[in-house]
Formats: sequence, C-alpha cells, structure tokens
Amino acid sequence: MRHQFDLFALSPAEGEERAELRPARAKPGKTTGIDEAEMVQRLKDSGRYRILQRLDPPPTVPDADRIAFPRLGVVVDTETTGLNPAQEEIIEIGAVAFRYADDGSIGDVCATFGALQQPSKPIPADITRITGITDDMVKGQTIPREKLDALIAEADIIIAHNAGFDRPFLERFSIAFANKPWACSVKEIDWTARGFEGTKLGYLIGQSGYFHNGHRAEDDCQALLAVLKEQSGDTTPFAELLKASQHARMRVYAENSPFEMKDHLKTRGYRWSDGTDGRPKSWWTEIGEEELEAELEYLRTEIYGWRDADPLIQKLTAMDRYKERAPLRPKK
Repeated sequence: MRHQFDLFALSPAEGEERAELRPARAKPGKTTGIDEAEMVQRLKDSGRYRILQRLDPPPTVPDADRIAFPRLGVVVDTETTGLNPAQEEIIEIGAVAFRYADDGSIGDVCATFGALQQPSKPIPADITRITGITDDMVKGQTIPREKLDALIAEADIIIAHNAGFDRPFLERFSIAFANKPWACSVKEIDWTARGFEGTKLGYLIGQSGYFHNGHRAEDDCQALLAVLKEQSGDTTPFAELLKASQHARMRVYAENSPFEMKDHLKTRGYRWSDGTDGRPKSWWTEIGEEELEAELEYLRTEIYGWRDADPLIQKLTAMDRYKERAPLRPKK
C-alpha cells in the first residue's frame, strides 16, 4: 500500500523561513544541533506540512495484564489469490492478539502470528502487484493451523477490516473461526463522523499520522490495531466497534415484492440477492433491531399494500454476521 506525504512547497519569498525550518546539512559524523523530534515539531508548527511517522509495532507481552484487561481480542487479515472463497486460496494469514476491558480500553499485545502458504496454482500477477507476495516466497510454505487455532482459542472477539471477506476464507481454513463472535472495522465504525475521508486502511493510517508496510497480513493487523486505539472524541474506534458488535442486526427480505416497486426499494437502500449465495431471491436490507417495526410498517403499507404481509427476517449477531451463509431465522 502506497502512501503520499501531503507537503507544500515554499515560495522564494519565504526563503528566510525555509532556511529556519530546514537544518543545515551536517558533515558525516557531526550533528546539526537539532534533534529529530524538534525538526518534526517545527515543521508541524509551520502549518505547511503534515508529517507521517513510521508505525512501529508495540512490544509483545505474553504475560499481559489479565486483571485490568480480562478480555482477548484478535485482529486478523488474509491475503488470497482472489475474491471468491469457493474458488480462491489463502496465501498469507496475519493475526495480532491483544488484551482489552469491557469498557473498550486496550492493554498490551500478547501474541502475534504471520505465515505464508503455497497455493495449488500460481499467484496471479495482479495479486503479486498488490501484496508483494511472489510464488518464490510461498514455495514450500504451509500455514500451521494448530498454532493459529491456539492463538484464537480464548478470543472473545475476532476483528477484521472487511470481515465479510476474511471470515468466509478463514472459516474454510479452520473451523475454529466459525464459533467466534466477529466484528468488522469497516462497517461497524462511523469513520466519517470521526473525521476520516474513507474507510480503506491506507486512509485511516495516513490520516492518523502514520505509514506502514501495507498489504502484508501481519503488518496490516498491527496498523489496524494502532488506529483502533487512537483516542478520537469521547471514545476510541475500538470502543465504538465493541459496542456495535454487541447489538443484533436484522436482515429483512422483501420476498415477492411487486416488480414495479423495485426502484422504491433500491432508493431506500435495499440490495438485490439472486439466490446463488443461499439467501432468498429477493430485495433485502440490513437494519438495527430498533428499526425493525418501522421497516415492517413501510413494507406493508408502501410496498405490499397488505397489512398482514409477513416478510422473512433474519436476526444476525456477532456469532453469525459476515458468515458466507448465515443461517436463516424466520421471525418468531
């Protein structure tokens, strides 16, 4: 993942100030009298520079405090040969385990994991271009499933930046991922309200003042964790994510809705499912549990025109959200 400094050139008229901001070139073995921190601060204070700091992973503390931080979270990331988990393969898995408390405060990193795996076919050129992973790098490599299973065994939550992508791949890799609550740092955090211009990890890292070795799985996990624990407003992004993951979501299917109402549904945010992924062939939307009654009222009055219409409702919790095929649960 590439990053770009947001630097602004100084005009010739500002030469004196430029000389003040830029320390003189030192001879080998000699210092300029201005340390790095001071130079960074002076550039920031000028108002014309944004400084990106290299993101260095925190130390791993295997015996991290379990009293103040009794919970275990694991950030995961995968690199794959493509997008379809039924056809493509994992070539790298990264994971970072950390302690946290119920209020969303984060303790130490207590374990990390990173491993490559050789797929059954050559890595596509576009995947190598994005990830930097080559066929030579994965030749003969196998991801140790038992070690990864042990790392997530006690996890209270699994976090991925686009869990809808990573969860299906990881559940196919190991059943251990299937019985864990998951949270998505793309969908369950309002990044716009926090002042970010996008949800891609590169945007989040750059706007947080960092750069890192992007698109390698373990590095991306470390970077995401760093962003999640950055204080922003009253809460950290992780505290917001944790709270959101504890609330159920309702997926409502407008089955057999009149064809002429499709544009109304689309405008309201409904998406079309063709039925190939196990979902009903219909328009559907996902809403908060507190919005359910209002949504049913809308469908009955504006779409079906029938007060007794009873659309299919699927309740999703962190245990089954983002699964490849979450179980359908008709409304009781």
